[in-house]
Amino acid sequence: MLKEKILVIGASGQIGVELTLALRNIYGNNNVVASDLREQNPLLEGTGPYVSLDVMNKEMLHVQVIRQGITQIYLLAAILSATGEKNPNLAWNLNMQGLLNVLDIACEEQIHKIYWPSSIAVFGPTSPKVNCPQQTIIEPVTVYGISKYAGEFWCNYYHKRYGVDVRSMRYPGLISYKSAPGGGTTDYAIEIYHEALEEKKYECFLNPNTYLPMMYMPDAIKATIQLMEAPADKITIRTSYNVSGMSFSPQEIADSIKQHIPDFKISYKPDYRQAIADSWPQSIDDTIARQDWGWKEKYNLKEMTADMLKNLQLESKIPE
Repeated sequence: MLKEKILVIGASGQIGVELTLALRNIYGNNNVVASDLREQNPLLEGTGPYVSLDVMNKEMLHVQVIRQGITQIYLLAAILSATGEKNPNLAWNLNMQGLLNVLDIACEEQIHKIYWPSSIAVFGPTSPKVNCPQQTIIEPVTVYGISKYAGEFWCNYYHKRYGVDVRSMRYPGLISYKSAPGGGTTDYAIEIYHEALEEKKYECFLNPNTYLPMMYMPDAIKATIQLMEAPADKITIRTSYNVSGMSFSPQEIADSIKQHIPDFKISYKPDYRQAIADSWPQSIDDTIARQDWGWKEKYNLKEMTADMLKNLQLESKIPE
């Protein structure tokens, strides 16, 4: 059996940190190479190899792939929705060219598996709002969504034309206590827990009844690895799979926090991110992921809130 050697690009980001640690747990510390433009995240220090890498530098990336004997690549480097709207050209260039560089190298070096995440940002105002299906009207209105939708078709193209086993899923908003959010529209759902513990209050940049699809990070990591470990003949979607964990509003997450912190108060001051959130579905239909490779979430809002608050308290030693 081929010994896997995995490269994680963007390993110091919100998803990258936890995914790298999970992969090292499965494949062995030395068989998962973490890389990023940024300094190594403290949570990764001492857990395995780390290289400084710019996904836009194709030559440097190619050299590392050969030198490390890479067999799988997880490409997580991206500029997210809210940050991307501040610098559309940069977001398009990084999100698109980074993917094309990886796909080209995968062809040349016969890398046998690629993971690249898409996002619910591919959906737009014309997509169904409730239980948005896998195949539907997709007209994104953010540069992040446009780049992700184009990327889905590049993945499909490289699979169909060159046989690259590239796999993808459309992440909903991701919530984690281990690593900081990365400039997305759903970041409020992480910030609110920190502020609830530290300040007992939070000013939300979305309206109280803005429902969005969300997922707790342990479920996102589980889904990613499940997708990548599924037999190739089970993968019927070569653009990107819908996946979902739960859907809730700022008001509902605040209510769940009040079960633990009764004097917590939330106020609302919507900003430019409200328009982005309004363009996305409120919930996602992920039936095909469940059928193809057995996806099933573990956490709901109540369970996630209890786990988030418990772990943040342990980390910061904030008394209950």
